[in-house]
Amino acid sequence: MLKDKFSLHEKVAVVTGASKGIGEAMAEIMAEAGAKVVVSSRKQEAVEQVAARFRAKGYHAHAVACNVGDPQQRRQLIEQTVATYGGVDILINNAAVNPVFGPVIQTDEAAFNKIIDINLKAPFELCKLVFPIMQQRGGGSIINISSIGGLTPEPGLGIYSVSKAALIMLTKVLAKEWGKAGIRVNAICPGLIQTKFSQALWKNEAILDNLLQHLPISRLGQPEDLAGIALYLASQASAYTTGAVFFIDGGYVC
Repeated sequence: MLKDKFSLHEKVAVVTGASKGIGEAMAEIMAEAGAKVVVSSRKQEAVEQVAARFRAKGYHAHAVACNVGDPQQRRQLIEQTVATYGGVDILINNAAVNPVFGPVIQTDEAAFNKIIDINLKAPFELCKLVFPIMQQRGGGSIINISSIGGLTPEPGLGIYSVSKAALIMLTKVLAKEWGKAGIRVNAICPGLIQTKFSQALWKNEAILDNLLQHLPISRLGQPEDLAGIALYLASQASAYTTGAVFFIDGGYVC
């Protein structure tokens, strides 16, 4: 049946950067589809609030604070997930940073390192941590949240765009290498989504007006606009999909 294709019953999902915005929306649709969801972000209080809201709706949810830039905290995130729910079937690498908004010349080494550590190295290391778990369980789904900036440079987002382009290539490399283990790896590239993370863009009237003039779907994206594609990629509905890159951007790059 159609609903069975999209069911995540008895699956375990880990979502980073899930205390708000895109990550929260994706975590909620995973839980609604029947998954046991580990809600993760840097602050325990923030993820506890989200997990409590999910549980109040009758969903399975557990909160684990994790700064994905910290190797020990990454290991603890996966270890606590296994201890609580017995494994990992779905990993959504959503946590990201962009401490610099402006020309590349204004990005110093510390900012460069932070962007690469969080946006690229952390997903790489988390993927490696879940690989043996997913392999033992017969497969799994990894979803990397990239950006349209990973395809085309966006003003003010230079090194962020570089990190997201590299994340797309990491997705393709892992898809090629891990497919025979039953692990599918795909990427979602959001356009401008109205979240706190992107407010430097959508609160800039000149940038926003220019964007809306060129968008076939002439509105800002909302976090919920990303939830459906995440569910598709997490579920058996996408059983023959790996190494794919999906642009959910209102038609910006079409």
